[in-house]
Amino acid sequence: MKLNFPPRRPQTYISTNGITMLTRHNPYVILWISASFPGFGHFVLNMYLRGALLSVGEVIINTLAHINEAMVFTFCGQFDRAAAIIDPTWIYGYLIIYFWGMFDSYRSSLEVNKLARLAEMENARIRPFNISRVCLQYIEMKKPVVAAVCSFFFPGLGQLYNHRIDLAFWGIIWWWIYVGKSHLYDAVLALINGNIALSTTMLDPHWLLFMPSVLGGAIYHAHLQAGDHNRLFRLECRQYLAERYQDTGEELIWRKEEQACLS
Repeated sequence: MKLNFPPRRPQTYISTNGITMLTRHNPYVILWISASFPGFGHFVLNMYLRGALLSVGEVIINTLAHINEAMVFTFCGQFDRAAAIIDPTWIYGYLIIYFWGMFDSYRSSLEVNKLARLAEMENARIRPFNISRVCLQYIEMKKPVVAAVCSFFFPGLGQLYNHRIDLAFWGIIWWWIYVGKSHLYDAVLALINGNIALSTTMLDPHWLLFMPSVLGGAIYHAHLQAGDHNRLFRLECRQYLAERYQDTGEELIWRKEEQACLS
């Protein structure tokens, strides 16, 4: 009698919020992403709550400690102003959380790689879609370039293209906050109209410095997730075909072997 136990390590989980999966990553890439913006390495590892906590902590503590402003003064050679604007009350905690986020993302990537390998060996059956009252989620072939381009024009849209609803909402809301606080779009419009001095004075460097890391992280994550979805789609197809046509395949192999013996 064959017992059907639930899979010990499923490779994927499809919910209303999107597709969560076990995939292998280069730990050094994860470490670099976490260094560029705390929490982003955890987003790539599908650890969304941990990533959200670290990214919010980065924005809040960075703002209270005036780290971005100090970086701008340092780049301009104004070291006295950089030292004066830093708030020592918050800088110590910021450094601890920053380096802990890098350490934890690197450590987690090593463990996730092991779990992903074990899940691949177990090869549990993948559910191709999930139907709920509010959303239809399914595995399909994606175009990684399209996902990256969507996030390039507006971070969060690439995640929406990949059906990652919660992260898309998170990215879109925060990008609007960065745009509004930094006055980037207003400054670009003033620059197009030829008002270079006005464009420069309108920018808020504190919020502007967040944006390159956010934009790059959103593009990388969207491109990576689209590729992972493609691999997941092909794996599910292989599982289905092997399960559906297993007996037929064995019969064809037996016939070929029989013909080889008789010839």
